[in-house]
Amino acid sequence: MKTAKRPWFLAFTLLLSGAWSVSSGTSMAAEPKAAIAMPDKFSAEMAEKILKRGGNAVDAAVAAAFVLAVTYPEAGNLGGGGFMTIFATQKAMPGQMVAQVQQPYFLDYREKAPLAASRDMYLDGKKQPFPYRSLLGYQASGVPGTVAGLWAAHQKFGRLPWKDLLQPAIKLAKEGFIVPVKLQRVRNWYQKWIVKKAKQPLNFNAYFGHFKAGDRFKQPVLAETLSRISDHGRQEFYQGKTAKYLVEQMKAHGGLITQADLNAYQVKWRQPVVANWQGYQIISAPPPSSGGIAIIQLLKMKTLLDDDYALAKTKALKQGIDPQVVQAHFYAELSKRVYADRAQYLGDPDFMKVPVKTLISDAYLLKRTEGILWDDISETETIKPGKIESPETTHFSIVDFSGNAVSNTYTLNMPFGSGIVIEKAGFLMNNEMDDFSTKPGVANLFGMVGGQANAIAPEKRMLSSMSPTILLKNGHVDTVVGTPGGSSIITSVFQTIVNIKEEGMTAQQAVDATRIHHQLFPKDVIMYHPNLPDTVKEELEVMGYTLKQNNYLGDVQLITLKDGHWQAASDYRERGVSKVFGRRK
Repeated sequence: MKTAKRPWFLAFTLLLSGAWSVSSGTSMAAEPKAAIAMPDKFSAEMAEKILKRGGNAVDAAVAAAFVLAVTYPEAGNLGGGGFMTIFATQKAMPGQMVAQVQQPYFLDYREKAPLAASRDMYLDGKKQPFPYRSLLGYQASGVPGTVAGLWAAHQKFGRLPWKDLLQPAIKLAKEGFIVPVKLQRVRNWYQKWIVKKAKQPLNFNAYFGHFKAGDRFKQPVLAETLSRISDHGRQEFYQGKTAKYLVEQMKAHGGLITQADLNAYQVKWRQPVVANWQGYQIISAPPPSSGGIAIIQLLKMKTLLDDDYALAKTKALKQGIDPQVVQAHFYAELSKRVYADRAQYLGDPDFMKVPVKTLISDAYLLKRTEGILWDDISETETIKPGKIESPETTHFSIVDFSGNAVSNTYTLNMPFGSGIVIEKAGFLMNNEMDDFSTKPGVANLFGMVGGQANAIAPEKRMLSSMSPTILLKNGHVDTVVGTPGGSSIITSVFQTIVNIKEEGMTAQQAVDATRIHHQLFPKDVIMYHPNLPDTVKEELEVMGYTLKQNNYLGDVQLITLKDGHWQAASDYRERGVSKVFGRRK
């Protein structure tokens, strides 16, 4: 005999399934809102459409990522990899009465070193690095993870059909899109950069060398590849025609990636790095990213020293010194310690034990704050890793109507990756092999000095700074944030969180504010963008710093709750689009 469901049971079921979701500070009666912060207008338009059609945050992320592979070729990709931090409800499995509650997940779809890779593969007979070999050409690429990652996310969380999510990207590749001015600018820079550096012919110019801002750029070969992936899913990229085209071209030009590499590639569902800070729960990227650990270290150490920081700013004001001088110096002192730990302890956790809990523990970080100077610069050479006892990437942030969230960062490494296009498939390959320690103690493209923990090994994932991050408040999504920017990703995300949670800035103010960056090496160099007052620069130079104005320090995409309402902001430095909207068209 069937029993009618009681109203309280129905309500409980709907709540667990995600049909009802209440963000902190919002009302049950209020129309639910969604929010997006995307790197370009094409991905923004598509993410909004997917959410309004009933897709969830992961559906929107998958569709947007494939669109960016078409419209944002310097970083959006099929031939790269990345990380996705998720707070969501899994699909209900057959026989399940109620779906699981929302919880955090982390998807690692980072590239891997090919089976033929070796520790000293980029060193000459004198054990010195070959210039640019890990950056340009066929041997610069790791085994791509993007398609496998997007497929895995959709299999676990997706609501709309996979095929439907790829149709917008296919259409844009086939019919073309209007080229933005900034895309032409970064293409022009890349063309000039590779002229004297490539040691073997690159086919980049044949595919991307001729479009102009305002033109309609069509990519019919890429459209065919996307159509095959739409029909056959992950299998097409790793065992189908696309795999065949990739392997054939690699073999013909001395590349390392083989069919065995593609067959062996697997994504990893990892435990995110989680920490409590100022009443928030931080959910961020674990190794092989250094980002989550580093951001938590920076935030916790800052909190430990907040009283001293306030006194230092008060003292500076009495001396007629701008408090921004104290801030820049303080952040540099914190960063030195974080980047020293990064070089020593962080790498692929499948190859080594990474002491995550220790590195973010209060006791360890209290010790790391010892020796921080307020009136002088800590000598770079004296900053060692703490003792442990027994820029081109793109990011987007999405919150759907049910409070599910995705923070996704993926990349080819530098703009346009290795400069190699898979000719019969129409997509660029990454140059992520440069993210390994080519030679421990020698800096990579981003000036990062690596250690033994990040040495090259077959099937190993290279260390990353990508930091897709979600903040929870009382069990609900409060903030979704991330950025590209190479080694400056960590400091950009840290400063953005401080801006919104401690400085009281709006979302747009937080991402547009001047950012500074220091990473231990180059010694005593503080980078900044867009500007610092002359008086601040003069005081920092008197202290002994060298100041360098960067033309790029990230492209932050931020969603955050302010007074119970979503705010979304895209960094004015690039071509992003952000929006908060209801279900109605």
